[in-house]
Amino acid sequence: MNKHSEDYYDGYDETDGEGIEAYCMICREKTPMDNPEAIWTRRGAPGMRGTCSVCGTVVFRMGRTAAHMALSRPDPVQIADTPRVKGQRKAPPPTVTYINYSVPDAEFATRLSDDLTKVGIQTWLAERAVDNVQWATGVHPALVECKRMIIVLTPLGLKATNVTDALTFFVKNRKPIFVIQLQPTDIPDELRRKPRFDFAGANYRRAFRELVQALNE
Repeated sequence: MNKHSEDYYDGYDETDGEGIEAYCMICREKTPMDNPEAIWTRRGAPGMRGTCSVCGTVVFRMGRTAAHMALSRPDPVQIADTPRVKGQRKAPPPTVTYINYSVPDAEFATRLSDDLTKVGIQTWLAERAVDNVQWATGVHPALVECKRMIIVLTPLGLKATNVTDALTFFVKNRKPIFVIQLQPTDIPDELRRKPRFDFAGANYRRAFRELVQALNE
């Protein structure tokens, strides 16, 4: 085992993530963890997630194990910029808007994100969430922490797995969704009653103003 591996391993005696105990909030004691898998928090801290072998509740245990040795530690995920002023209380986290789009619409999404940032609306571009990391929450931290979504609708976009998966998460958690229609597209049932803005025409500025007004209400 090289020096890097020794630093990476915290002394658990398992070699593949098995044999781990974790505290179960239901059983109120440490129990063996079934089906353990290596996970990461949004700050890049390692841990294990599995189920209680007694009651089946999802349980966690923080710390590195041998199961992490073959994995690359993800960079910490900074969802929002929260300025801190010396002598003042910590400000509440700002409302960050998740921009959900498919790869062919990346140029438009980037322009939209830049323009929204210029008027003081923080955004998270979905392209940053493309990875194979097993996050502690089960989904990318941006999906959990972003308060609302802008979805860029195009026929190809509605077929993209990353777009539909993110949309499903927001719908399930009843988070606000704003629809940008970039091309003529059949509107899915779950989006028919959501605020919709027509960016398919030539008047980008007008549609953008309407979107900003809705986001600021």
